[in-house]
Amino acid sequence: MTPEAARARSHHEVRRPPHSHPLDSGRGAPDPLPAGDASVATGPERDFRRVVVTGGAGFLGSHLCERLLARGSEVVCLDNFLTGTPANVAHLMPDPAFRLTRCDVTEFVHVPGEVDLVLHFASPASPLDYLEYPIDTLKVGSLGTLHALGLAAEKRARFVLASTSEVYGDPLVHPQPEEYWGNVNPIGPRGVYDEAKRFSEALVMAYRQARELDTAIVRIFNTYGPRMRPNDGRAIPAFVCAALRGEPLRVHGDGSQTRSICHVDDTVSGVLALAGSSHMGPMNIGNPNEMSVLDLARRILELTESQAEIAFVERPVDDPTTRRPDITRARTVLGWEPRVDWRDGLRATIEWFAAQPELHDAA
Repeated sequence: MTPEAARARSHHEVRRPPHSHPLDSGRGAPDPLPAGDASVATGPERDFRRVVVTGGAGFLGSHLCERLLARGSEVVCLDNFLTGTPANVAHLMPDPAFRLTRCDVTEFVHVPGEVDLVLHFASPASPLDYLEYPIDTLKVGSLGTLHALGLAAEKRARFVLASTSEVYGDPLVHPQPEEYWGNVNPIGPRGVYDEAKRFSEALVMAYRQARELDTAIVRIFNTYGPRMRPNDGRAIPAFVCAALRGEPLRVHGDGSQTRSICHVDDTVSGVLALAGSSHMGPMNIGNPNEMSVLDLARRILELTESQAEIAFVERPVDDPTTRRPDITRARTVLGWEPRVDWRDGLRATIEWFAAQPELHDAA
């Protein structure tokens, strides 16, 4: 079989728009934004006419696609739907500037035509997902990143890797600056995700140095908002769904471990600010306002006006004790910082989950 025939068989194109690119075309109504919306990315901007988003049907990827379309870019969304879903981008489908293609980036990545920016966001991202798909997680961090970099090199496009605060592991430095090398257990249950991202960062730097590719690395901290899966295992969807059902909120350990939660609108603004700059990163993008997991559960109970109880359960192995970004570099280089208040962000997220018909069916 020829490579062209293999591509034709492996790629299942969900929708291909006409070649025209009207920037004022109608789009489906996006999710309502909470007060303090940071919809305009700060920092220098480039004119990215055509952007490829791998993992674009996932939680964060779908918000990136939506924002890029709103800014006038043509968007090619690639996803294998392992953890993402076409429903996340269904409201974008009527836009002729949007194209959704089923594609496994661990096999190859082929996009015809010019590309100005590649955003590599394909990867399982929640503990439940990368524990269920450990080999897929390692493959997308290695082969998937290699193929996405190859696409960027072929097109001479800027490349942005979605890395993670998990590269810091269970940090011994607090808050975590980009210079910190981390404290990671490579053979622990979270190691497949942590090491996949650490390897992908090294691969990006190798391409930058050996191939002179225009690259950047963004380290994303805990992000929340609409389109998270109710059963993806992360704290906020788990707490919100339990509170709305009146079921116990399961807090790991004594709940004293801390997290810094950032609304997805702020995260997307930070990612696009980095993409539009000439900085190579790594760049922490997250909200430095820290809270304990127990406090997060209590705040969600208050906002949902739920009478549900809090149940303390065994803490998972390698669960980080603290997590808080040092965003000095993002503030200085990009002029970026989060704007969405946690109350507004959580209220909007709760409203979104409450409107989901599958809420009561989610485990």
